[in-house]
Amino acid sequence: MDNPRNSSGRQWPIAAGLIALALVPVLAGAVRIGEIATGAAETAANARFLRAPLPVVLHIVGALVYSIVGAFQFLPRLRSRRTAWHRFAGRYLLVPTGIIVAATGLWMTAFYEVPAVDGGALAVSRYIVGGSMLAFIALGIAAIARRDTVAHGAWMLRAYALAMGAGTQVLTSVPFLLMFGEPDVFWRLVQMDAGWLINIVVAEWVIARRRAATRRRGPAMIAV
Repeated sequence: MDNPRNSSGRQWPIAAGLIALALVPVLAGAVRIGEIATGAAETAANARFLRAPLPVVLHIVGALVYSIVGAFQFLPRLRSRRTAWHRFAGRYLLVPTGIIVAATGLWMTAFYEVPAVDGGALAVSRYIVGGSMLAFIALGIAAIARRDTVAHGAWMLRAYALAMGAGTQVLTSVPFLLMFGEPDVFWRLVQMDAGWLINIVVAEWVIARRRAATRRRGPAMIAV
């Protein structure tokens, strides 16, 4: 049986890694907000954000809170010993910001004029991801309402994995950019979808481990 203290120690690097994964898109978002705040000159790259700034600002700020607060939900000691914080963070920080991230992502996909390299297939992927994220959050809320903590954790983890796709997409895009230059529509789709798919695969692996631990020890003994 794992020592809970050792398990907690192993989980801190995971939280740190998730924050690091979110760092690059968060910094890029900060630059975008800076452009909006200072009234930067309009270019093809930023015109849609300058003309309708509210959705992207909400998206960036929501993603910052969601990614950082969500990372600490992986710490078993914080969940087990600070249940009031865990519930407060979930109810008043993660659920609202998760909904904001998904809803603004859907809005921007529907109404922003995107670059030509972001083709129609990528728009479909974004609709699927945004809609799935909203559905996962709703299912997570429904699960905790019926006191099914295992299902609650699984659905919330799936939603978080999709939201963290922006960080993984940096890793799936930069090597191609360095080796071959700007992608075409096909490779842009591959890079973006790969980021979401990698995160979902990892999330399902974690969920499977949690379920195996539940069968071995019982829900009260889980430390993941």
